[in-house]
Amino acid sequence: MKKKVYKSPDVMYPALFEAIQLGGIFPDSKTFVDCIPKYSTEEILANYETLKNDSTFVLEQFVRDHFTVPGEHESGYRTDTSLRADQHINKLWPVLTREPEGDGGSLIPMPKSYVVPGGRFGEIYYWDSYFTMLGLHAAKEDSLIENMVVNFAQLLRDFGHIPNGNRSYYLGRSQPPFFSLMVELLADIKKDEQILVQYMPQLQIEYQYWMAARSADEAKGQMQAREKGEQAFFKAVFIEDDNILNRYYDENGTPRPEAYKEDLHTAELSNRPKDKVYRDLRAGAESGWDYTSRWLKDGVHLETIHTTDILPVDLNALLYHLESVLEKASRLAGKEEVAQSYAALKAKRKAIFDKYFWDNESGFYVDYDFVAKEKSPILSLAAVFPLYFEMASDKQAEAVAHLIRHVFLKPGGLTSTLDSTGQQWDAPNGWAPMQWMAIQGLRKYGYYQLANQAKTNWVNNCLRVYQNTGKMVEKYNVFDLSLLAGGGEYPVQDGFGWTNGVLLALLAEEE
Repeated sequence: MKKKVYKSPDVMYPALFEAIQLGGIFPDSKTFVDCIPKYSTEEILANYETLKNDSTFVLEQFVRDHFTVPGEHESGYRTDTSLRADQHINKLWPVLTREPEGDGGSLIPMPKSYVVPGGRFGEIYYWDSYFTMLGLHAAKEDSLIENMVVNFAQLLRDFGHIPNGNRSYYLGRSQPPFFSLMVELLADIKKDEQILVQYMPQLQIEYQYWMAARSADEAKGQMQAREKGEQAFFKAVFIEDDNILNRYYDENGTPRPEAYKEDLHTAELSNRPKDKVYRDLRAGAESGWDYTSRWLKDGVHLETIHTTDILPVDLNALLYHLESVLEKASRLAGKEEVAQSYAALKAKRKAIFDKYFWDNESGFYVDYDFVAKEKSPILSLAAVFPLYFEMASDKQAEAVAHLIRHVFLKPGGLTSTLDSTGQQWDAPNGWAPMQWMAIQGLRKYGYYQLANQAKTNWVNNCLRVYQNTGKMVEKYNVFDLSLLAGGGEYPVQDGFGWTNGVLLALLAEEE
């Protein structure tokens, strides 16, 4: 059976796509790329060519005649504000669950049911899903966790990586590699370490994707790039003699179809080659931190984005963990030589980690700009990842905890960065996944009081917004508790995946 080739809407309908996205037909660029065609691509394009110059032609009507426009996933659910927050979240799981469905436009079908972040979404998101799983486990919805792991394993088999989400327009990139944590969680739930062995082939595919070594051709391309003196090849960055650290990188140097108009505008403001700006915007989306001062050359303006020049501390800590899990899985499978090779790769990453990511001056982990050959001046909560994965020395953990206590801890939780730029991953916003990584990372080094204070502040902020609005939202202002609601770039919904998941997991902890 011939394998289906998934094409992004901008590739399928070039001129029509551009006319729609620039024509202001929909308020959100994501709407059209999620439309489901009623006819074949050829028919739609032929009809467009025939009709577009007619004096009676109306583009919006053409779109509605030829595509099914996605509505809100209307569930009929209405918040019952008499419910406690945990009861509200548990009632939401069926509302946020999507069943497997056939091909529809840009949607890539999944074999099993899955949980989406919120009501407007029809697709799963990669790193969001780990934090959603924490809540599913607290809710004893473990079969859904296993379904989602099966789905991600299938994506790895089919595409050689887990895309940002199961949409054709996300296939050029991934998201922070949390699959190894998902597999570990599932093994822990089932109390069966053989789960690591079961998913070892997919874990290896994920690793090869980030290391730009999925095939003989890719490995050869990497070797040639290094021989030519290039600094990087896809997501692999050559450090010193024979070391590799990693960056975010999208395979496409074009505007994101789901943010087409916005990306064109950003590139217009920049004085750099447009394909570089587009790739940096896409890489910023792959990071999950879209967007933040971490990726901005001047620390303020989006048009100075240079994500692909940066080695992110959190990404490299995640890949250290992936190497650790692959070492353990190989050993469990009786493949001692393979286990030793992963142990060596992990040791190499750890040996140079502090040189590139530890900043003595601030006493904090930071990102590294490998093009400028300097550490980033931006302090961010990504610094907790080395604590979460126990890569920090006791002295380093103490220094990180000191800054978290004195500058990151706010009345409503932990701020993502200290910079207020207007970007959503900067101050004054706090995000559920970073609260979880920080709380657990601090606990691993014995900073229980600080961790519990961060937990209390965050939980109370989420509960306060829920009591005022009946909603769980994407992100929260952690500075100002006078605000009634949190925030998000999406319309307010009854729940938001990782907020639901982390809050439920924190509420379920034994005090």
